[in-house]
Amino acid sequence: MDTRLLEAAQTGNIQYLNQLLAENPYMLHTMALASEQIKPLDIASTAGHVEFVKEIIRLRPDLAREVNQDGFSPMHIASAIGNLEIVRELLKVEPKLSRLEGRNRWTPLHYAASRGKVDIIREMLSACPESIGDVNVQKESALHLAVKNSQFEEINFIVKWIREMKKEVILDMKDELGNSVVEWLIGNNIGASASIGVVVNAVNKSGLTALDVLLIFPSEAGDREIEEILKTAGARRARDINILTNNTTTVTPTPFERDNQIPTNFSSHDCDDDHGLVKYFKFKRGRDSPSDARTALLVIAVLVTTATFQASLNPPGGVWQDSSSTTTTTTALNGTQTPVHLAGRSILGSYSSVTYLFAMIFNTIGFSVSLYVISILIGNFPFQLEFQVCITALYVTYNTSITFMAPDNMKVALTAFSSALPPAVPLLASLFRALINTVIGLFTHLKHRLSLFCHTN
Repeated sequence: MDTRLLEAAQTGNIQYLNQLLAENPYMLHTMALASEQIKPLDIASTAGHVEFVKEIIRLRPDLAREVNQDGFSPMHIASAIGNLEIVRELLKVEPKLSRLEGRNRWTPLHYAASRGKVDIIREMLSACPESIGDVNVQKESALHLAVKNSQFEEINFIVKWIREMKKEVILDMKDELGNSVVEWLIGNNIGASASIGVVVNAVNKSGLTALDVLLIFPSEAGDREIEEILKTAGARRARDINILTNNTTTVTPTPFERDNQIPTNFSSHDCDDDHGLVKYFKFKRGRDSPSDARTALLVIAVLVTTATFQASLNPPGGVWQDSSSTTTTTTALNGTQTPVHLAGRSILGSYSSVTYLFAMIFNTIGFSVSLYVISILIGNFPFQLEFQVCITALYVTYNTSITFMAPDNMKVALTAFSSALPPAVPLLASLFRALINTVIGLFTHLKHRLSLFCHTN
């Protein structure tokens, strides 16, 4: 290709172009035989030389349809850049240029939607309304791409245009993952999700509606507001939609419902059995949010820690409020003997040191395991060092409390146990879990052998 033609395209010099064509009238025709990737019309479209583009397509209209090796046509380039005048000139050649597919089946309308070029979108939809239904290899429409790139103005314009043109079916189109526009809005926590008026109860391939996606996979602050917007727009969970539909016809359960059968009508017999309720409230992967599960576990662990720590400060039976330094016991009004004791010591320990030891051993187990669970749940949180200092200080305070209130003959044993248990909890938990799995495996094996024996006999 004559490099002078490329220079003319870069500068937009029409006079120079005419001079070159006067020298070689077939220059624009022979450049199709060249192997160069760069094309004059692409260069002019990139540089925004409208008059030069008009002159080229006047001489060779077919050049507007050519796609270069990168998957771009002049219309792709002008749409991505946002040059409205060049887009208009190219649409005059052929309105369907807005549907011309490039790399990964992206059309000029796709580029305009993903880059927020609302004027370009308006011009293309006016020239070729059918282009709104074109999808790329990921089955993403122009509306999908506008949503995924958070182009709010374009989203509102496209939805309004769809309503005016009675093409609401576009709103229900799903990408290759089975997600409609509303699932993408919710998944990215875009607050304008319900305001665009999409079908809020559309179900994806997992059998989830937009409300299911929001509740099962929470992301950040603002979820409650989005939930209210969706509910105001009539959004329902998938199970509720199936319940309503079952009143009039038989509905095939969605994949999500098949894996998570939820009891909908509880008779008195069902409530007496409680099996349905127990099954419903059990944690199920895919139905229940990991974030919600972690929050619930953290609350339970904190409650156990609080209860066991309180028991260390105020053990069963309470503590003595006075001291008795005599070496003999005194007789109380109720006829029981009061042992020698010190203020602040455990009453239970004074009467039965073994009982106090057992109570504190199991209390220490609960305290240590609950703090271990808390440490796991707050893993990778910020301020890890500060959290570990707090947990260590809590351990020391706990040990000091139970050791001080323990009987003298139990202090050493209780101190050794309460000090050695916390660092050993992770190892003991792993060993105990392995033991449980082994026992379950043996039981399953024996049950299988027994069933085979009964079957053969």
